Amino acid sequence: MTKIKKNHQITVGIIGLGYVGLPLALNFSRAGMKVIGFEANKEFCNSINKSKSYISHIADLEIKNATERGFTAVSDYAQIAKCNFIILCLPTPLNTHREPDLSYIVKAMDQILPYLKKGQALSLESTTYPGTTDEIIAPMLETKKFIIGKDFYLIYSPEREDPGNKDFALHQIPKVVGGMTKQCLEVGLMFYSKILDSVVPVSSTRVAEMTKLLENIHRSVNIGLVNEMKIISDAMGIDINEVITAAATKPFGFVPYRPGPGLGGHCIPIDPFYLSWKAKEYGLNARFIELAGEININMPNWVVNKINIGLNSKNIALSQSKILILGVAYKKNVSDVRESPSITIIDKLLSLGSKVMYADPYVAELSEITNSKNKPLRGSSITPALLKKCDCVVLATDHDSFDYKKIIKYSSLIVDTRGRLPKAKKIIQA
Repeated sequence: MTKIKKNHQITVGIIGLGYVGLPLALNFSRAGMKVIGFEANKEFCNSINKSKSYISHIADLEIKNATERGFTAVSDYAQIAKCNFIILCLPTPLNTHREPDLSYIVKAMDQILPYLKKGQALSLESTTYPGTTDEIIAPMLETKKFIIGKDFYLIYSPEREDPGNKDFALHQIPKVVGGMTKQCLEVGLMFYSKILDSVVPVSSTRVAEMTKLLENIHRSVNIGLVNEMKIISDAMGIDINEVITAAATKPFGFVPYRPGPGLGGHCIPIDPFYLSWKAKEYGLNARFIELAGEININMPNWVVNKINIGLNSKNIALSQSKILILGVAYKKNVSDVRESPSITIIDKLLSLGSKVMYADPYVAELSEITNSKNKPLRGSSITPALLKKCDCVVLATDHDSFDYKKIIKYSSLIVDTRGRLPKAKKIIQA
């Protein structure tokens, strides 16, 4: 088994400096390790090396402190040879057929293979289906004639990053670790324990991969449940948020989940389908997963219908309306727009002829949506004049920094998808 070095002798290579990789790099740097970040986006590399952050909840000062300790960002994979421990933090999206797309991982592995050497350890942190580590990564390593568990160490340890969550620092979140062999597991546990308060060993990489999926499927299914309950309650004239608040007073057997306009982020809208896809290999249908996915995917349509109902009450056609979307990030107080239901809502409104604007303090422009001049849609400032001229204001993401008193005062119609606003005649709960 490889000898674990002192922190100042360890060089960590992190491939992918996004919402998962960058916070991880900063934590390893704080622990006294040399960190090299590998990032295909050269603008991201330049930002890091200039001590500038491109993620809203990470301050420039954190980057500056890390770079002063030796943290660098590069696009040259040859420097992988300098690393003792390598971590893959890459996207694992779905393709157009809702099947797993591991192309980012495979491409990165192809790029680093020439520079890998005996004695190194590699940990995959990207969410994926059970079997990825031993079916995809291990065979690629074996082309180098490595004996896994003897002269190279392979680990799967799912990320548990929650952008914007101020209650738990990364080092406080227990870390699940699975190894291809007993020796791989020991190396992974010893390494991660250097920066984390708690590491949780499991018997295999497949168990670790399934653990991450269960965590996200648990959320997806329960959010799907409350979203369906919201639709049913709305038809019955019942406020679902009041129901959830009342149910949450039970001290056991109930966990409160809040409904919304749909699911966003890179994990919950995508990861459950990794398991439903893999289950088909075993002749099984993941019915709960698929049903929850259908409900959550349809929520933006339900919101648009609520907007239409509200406009009809004012004798305004959807095709002639001016609509302001408040919040385009997938969750409050972050800048991440991946899989955001707000974008789906905007797309649907634009296709129906509405003039749509948005305001989000964390997102200056939306490259996913272009205006009439084929340029990215830019955000607006929330002013009394803007609120007055809009036929409908849609609270899609309830950022804490929004001035809700001003929004209520100057808006003539509000569709609240988050249950954030008080009951009022001009406020429609959606």
